[in-house]
Amino acid sequence: MNDQNATGTSAGNQKASPNPGTPPVAPPPPARPPTSSLPVQPPASPEQPAPAGKPVATERPLAAAGGKPATDADERKQTLSKIAFVAGALVLLGLVIWWLATLIASGNEQAAKQPPAPTAAESASAPAAPQATRSQLPVDGVGALDYQLGDCFENFDPEATESRVVACTAGHSAQLVAVHRYPESDSYPGINALRQKGREICQGAGLTDAVANYVLMQRNAYPSDTSWAQGDRRVDCYVTADKGNIIMESLIP
Repeated sequence: MNDQNATGTSAGNQKASPNPGTPPVAPPPPARPPTSSLPVQPPASPEQPAPAGKPVATERPLAAAGGKPATDADERKQTLSKIAFVAGALVLLGLVIWWLATLIASGNEQAAKQPPAPTAAESASAPAAPQATRSQLPVDGVGALDYQLGDCFENFDPEATESRVVACTAGHSAQLVAVHRYPESDSYPGINALRQKGREICQGAGLTDAVANYVLMQRNAYPSDTSWAQGDRRVDCYVTADKGNIIMESLIP
């Protein structure tokens, strides 16, 4: 473009005046005013973030089944379901604890009902029958299989099938100080094994210091094969005086 302001003609811009010296005719004004030179901002697309300073809508999670947004009611249902699950777990735990406590209490009750362990004088291989309390002493004609641990005998004969039982504070010549009973299911062990068992229970019998006041012997009584077949399963240990009814006290605690 030419920037000089000269009179005359200019190709493409002005027409020649018919009269020399006449000023050029000015071009007509534009049809509308010019626009601003600022860059045009394109409209925001749906994918673009919202302008700063405006709230942005929060997204709700979709429901698992239908793909629809979860509502407050769905969230409340989930919360109630969790609470119900925790409550059920606590109830189940309480039932388990109650069941265990019941088992423990039952075991303790059964243990309390069991008979006490046999003493050193009683063998653990077979529990001894509970001793009956003799209401009146002396008692005549007591059978050998009915002798009780601690019985004191007047004029004791180890070969006799019956004896007279007296109070241990009265004069007596023997006392039953240890008993061993074989189980009913055992077979006859033989004479030698029975003798050895008799020695063992006599050695294990707990005697008091009163034995030093007398001259005493230990005797054993055990079943024969015939009496074993009839149900005799006991081996007895007696402490006997060398002569007469001189013992005036019990020799076991």
